[in-house]
Amino acid sequence: MANPHTARLYRTIVGGVGTLIVLIGLVLVPFPGPGWLIVIIGLFVISSEFRWAQRILHFVRLNVEKWTHWVMARPVWVRWTLAAVTAALVAVVVWAAFRIIGLPDWVPEIEVLKYLELQ
Repeated sequence: MANPHTARLYRTIVGGVGTLIVLIGLVLVPFPGPGWLIVIIGLFVISSEFRWAQRILHFVRLNVEKWTHWVMARPVWVRWTLAAVTAALVAVVVWAAFRIIGLPDWVPEIEVLKYLELQ
């Protein structure tokens, strides 16, 4: 941009919007869904103007690739175990969230929910 004041304002806006997206993603990380994806999208926004965010994205990409290659090189039982542990962690987080905030009113009364102390 030719005008340095406009360029500074643009960088500030991009940095603010990207940071907001990253923070929303970080809040959503413990819950099932795209928490980490939202964090990475926020980093993409920030990296359009800031070199440090480009370095973080590069680091994330390399480590995700390493993790993927490591997991895929393991036997099937290890991959299934990792999937089961991940599913169990997600289930615990969902249960804890519903214990804290309560179930929505539209959820029918089910015996299992009473056993899990959710109703």
